[in-house]
Amino acid sequence: MRIVADENIPLLDAFFSGFGEIRRYPGRTLDRAAVADADILLVRSVTKVNRELLEGSSVRFVGTCTIGTDHLDLDYFNEAGIQWSSAPGCNARGVVDYVLGSLLTLAEIEGVDLNQRTYGVVGAGQVGGRLIKVLQGLGWNVLVCDPPRQAAQGGDYVSLDEIIARCDVISLHTPLNKSGDLPTWHLFDRTRLQQLKHGAWLINAARGPIVDNIALRDVLLEREDLQAVLDVWEEEPKVDVELADLCVIGTPHIAGYSLDGRQRGTAQIYQALCTHLGQPPVIQLEDLLPRQWLAQVSLDAATDPVWALNMLCRGVYDPRRDDAEFRRSLVGDSASQRLAFDALRKHYPPRREIEGLKVGIVGHSDVLQRIVKALGAVTV
Repeated sequence: MRIVADENIPLLDAFFSGFGEIRRYPGRTLDRAAVADADILLVRSVTKVNRELLEGSSVRFVGTCTIGTDHLDLDYFNEAGIQWSSAPGCNARGVVDYVLGSLLTLAEIEGVDLNQRTYGVVGAGQVGGRLIKVLQGLGWNVLVCDPPRQAAQGGDYVSLDEIIARCDVISLHTPLNKSGDLPTWHLFDRTRLQQLKHGAWLINAARGPIVDNIALRDVLLEREDLQAVLDVWEEEPKVDVELADLCVIGTPHIAGYSLDGRQRGTAQIYQALCTHLGQPPVIQLEDLLPRQWLAQVSLDAATDPVWALNMLCRGVYDPRRDDAEFRRSLVGDSASQRLAFDALRKHYPPRREIEGLKVGIVGHSDVLQRIVKALGAVTV
């Protein structure tokens, strides 16, 4: 079999070399000529996979090593009989760690107590659901908006208007769609952005166009009380530099770029391809992951809980480093900036997840136990 793949997919050889020849391309440059004779196409979110790309090709399986599928034309796949798979939840924990690190940075800058804030999570799927669990585990007040889930399952949800009116922090985790019962394209438009609560923090680590970037730039200029964290941009790899300058944290779509999450995505597509081919998987991700740099931490029971939360989160991942690298890339002309955006993603350094970190507590502390459990770390 002939496999065409985004060159940035990790562990390609380890998982897929046994299936046939692998040809690698930059994800944004994949075209009809590259996939014409391919049997399998493996991509990430930067590649638009649709009729224009695939019609007339021999591709019969498309795998995207990402949570989202807005870059895939699923209607065309069904029409053409092309099997496909995404990797739901693969990088969800990495995004949660990114949001936690951003919250700690914002709290440090503004001198506020995170326990006293009200959090709004828009979208309670793979990422949002995990974030909600962590925030609630920390004992923080969380409101959730997810109309499709509310309609399908019922539950304790609130409207988007209530999120905007009541929440000090709003974190966005919805899929991107332009149509349907609930379009999320420019879900946060100028009107909604202007209605944000005084002093609110807006975090978008989902898809860039969920927030109207031009409107956000204008509103941030008008309202110095608002703070924004953006990992995703409406026209990426093109970035509105003026908007980036107004954000407390700006990063090049790497919120979910933990080593674990990226390799987990590859493993999930490998398993899906095995199912498609009717053969059992024989390669396990656990055998390929390297040892963690920070494997275990010991805390005294008298440790200040705020310090402990900061240390545990930032000891594993601190988004301020990525923010600094990103800002250094926003120089030169637009073409140079776009190349730098992709280069930061391609050469992203190894980063692990908080889940699995072993934490020993010397003595007894219910508060520290709660923090460790909420973060998903392991008490030893």
